[in-house]
Amino acid sequence: MDEARARAYRAGATIARQRIEKEAPLDAEALRAVRASDIVVVRGCYDHVELVLDALQLPFVRVGAEQLGSVALRPEQLLVVNCPGQVSRDAVTNVRDFVEAGGSLFSTDWALRHLVEPAFPGTIAYNDRPTRDDVVRIEVAEADNPFLRGVIDPGEDPLWWLEGSSYPIRVLDGERVRVLVRSGELEARYGEAPVAVLFSHGRGEVFHMISHYYLQRTELREARHQMSATDYAGAKGTVVPDGVLDELNVGDVESAASSARFLANVVAEKKRSS
Repeated sequence: MDEARARAYRAGATIARQRIEKEAPLDAEALRAVRASDIVVVRGCYDHVELVLDALQLPFVRVGAEQLGSVALRPEQLLVVNCPGQVSRDAVTNVRDFVEAGGSLFSTDWALRHLVEPAFPGTIAYNDRPTRDDVVRIEVAEADNPFLRGVIDPGEDPLWWLEGSSYPIRVLDGERVRVLVRSGELEARYGEAPVAVLFSHGRGEVFHMISHYYLQRTELREARHQMSATDYAGAKGTVVPDGVLDELNVGDVESAASSARFLANVVAEKKRSS
């Protein structure tokens, strides 16, 4: 794990948690109440959502992809399936039943083809146009959605890294599937705009995002992206521990803060609803 990237996520998570304390006290209370058994993370060899959970100081339980077919899941849990999400048929059935009963699934990238498509046919699908190693601008598609509270503020333009051979998300059911985050650049280059989507199934819900949730890099496109991360943290009214922001800039921390806040919102909403 790159040391600067780890510090960027530590800073981003710190900013997210401090803002939640100020802006959404009920969410902050829910996050403090999270126990390891509330979040189940399926290990992946490509993505590592658990590193974002670690940065947010949220506990969780790890299981292997080979265990997912037999692990006992409860409706009040959040299940995180890292890319590639290659699981057995029994696991697909187990996850479908879990969501139908009220569970929440959070999956990334190749899990679209390996898990989401077979478990929830007719909702979303891979468009068979893999991306290059690329970076795109992202925009909030549902400004009033509680999952997006504080994710992207006015005037911000965070960038989202696309792993080489990421799977663009095609929406098959436009009435059922809600696009939470989109990218015009992603659509222009690879045919589909969705970056993060949400749909309900039974009493539960499914979140899916393109590429890897733990971002490995970003780009410094504008002068604003090259500004000091210390200035960014100060503008958010937050305090980051000494040394964490050293040699980091806005481009490094902004995307990490956005992804940390989105995941924290998902966890908090799940904990509150349970």
